[in-house]
Amino acid sequence: MELQEKAKKKYEMDMCNGPLFSKLVVFAVPLMLSGILQLLFNAADIIVVGKYAGHESLAAVGSTSSLINLLVNVFIGLSVGANVLAAQYYGSKRFKDLEESVHTSMVLAVAGGMILVAVGILAASPLLTLMETPEDVLPLSVLYMQIFFAGMPAMLIYNFGSAILRAVGDTKRPLYFLMAAGVINVGLNLIFVIQLRMGVAGVALATVISQCISAALIVRCLIQSDAPYRLQVKQLRIVREKLFAIARIGLPAGLQGAIFSISNVLIQSSVNSFQSVAMAGNTASANIEGFVYTAMNAVYQTALSFTSQNFGARNYKRMTRILWYCQGLVIFVGVVMGGGAVLLGPWLLGIYSSDALVIQYGMNRLRIISGPYFLCGIMEVMVGGLRGMGCSLLPMFVALTGACVFRVVWIYTVFAISPTLPTLYISYPVSWTITFLAHLACYVMVRRKMERG
Repeated sequence: MELQEKAKKKYEMDMCNGPLFSKLVVFAVPLMLSGILQLLFNAADIIVVGKYAGHESLAAVGSTSSLINLLVNVFIGLSVGANVLAAQYYGSKRFKDLEESVHTSMVLAVAGGMILVAVGILAASPLLTLMETPEDVLPLSVLYMQIFFAGMPAMLIYNFGSAILRAVGDTKRPLYFLMAAGVINVGLNLIFVIQLRMGVAGVALATVISQCISAALIVRCLIQSDAPYRLQVKQLRIVREKLFAIARIGLPAGLQGAIFSISNVLIQSSVNSFQSVAMAGNTASANIEGFVYTAMNAVYQTALSFTSQNFGARNYKRMTRILWYCQGLVIFVGVVMGGGAVLLGPWLLGIYSSDALVIQYGMNRLRIISGPYFLCGIMEVMVGGLRGMGCSLLPMFVALTGACVFRVVWIYTVFAISPTLPTLYISYPVSWTITFLAHLACYVMVRRKMERG
């Protein structure tokens, strides 16, 4: 029994007491590695497609990413709600509530996954057509998206399960599970695409299989746990109070992600108005930027989980230190990785495609977006601080104005006057700055109100 207790404590973390900065780093690094590994595996998908199936297939995979994010982000946002709720209950030692939130979350993951299977398969063709996907790319894009969405239940189970583990300070086991699934994903890519010549279908199928493996591992972990967040199949049910609490925090978070995705879909549609070689360069550059964003997003997740536990424990002074430490971390990560991506851009883009024109288009995007990417990071950390306190509506409205509305206006005004890719890309750093300042004002307002109350 003592050995079991030690094993449990090995993965859990007390976020409310003890040294703060070192715990933030210990929590964030496995998250960064998880995200980067996931992107490395995704990059392997794109590299294999680009090298062995041509730039049309590369463009096909890239053209679906913003649309996939749009459809998935609402449910990923709900996993944020599950994370915040579980962390608050854990911090306040309300273990019965924690147990109910865990089981409600997993039922929600399965139900949401089934909804996405239907939506993704049925809506792929009309939505990609609406995005003006070029005719030489459209059939491949539809095929990739339909197969990819067949794995949505597994994807959401992994995300919700990981959110529960993060809530108690465990970022290591999700990393281990992801590594195992990712290695299998790469191996299947080599078999399906290179040997069997299945093209985008092979890449999508490999992704679905690897998602099922990671989901199975996370479920096994939760079932075998002897902690308050243990998953018991017989207890799986929706507890209305917990569902509403998850939705109250997670639905605005998901809608905010969807709002960003709407603007990205519009931008992708604008990119689609150029030739497929420009789309390929945009896809490769966006994939490289994903590594920078994912590393910064790990700091956001850190701010979210630490703030949630300390909010549950009513440790408000520690919450302030969490915010500023995380801002320092995300600026460091964003400057180092974003600047590095620009400096190494030609070589990195060359991994995806040997076409000089594809590399040129990719560098145009990297210089404008990756260089100042730390602005996106500090914006995200502010959101983590707000959501950790259970405040999720304000960030959603700010995102609606600062991201979606601003970028739509930009597309129909500035981009309409000067219809070039650099004009399109510069809308990103401008919107990040505006949105960060608005989130900062919201955070100050919420903290003052909370301290007065």
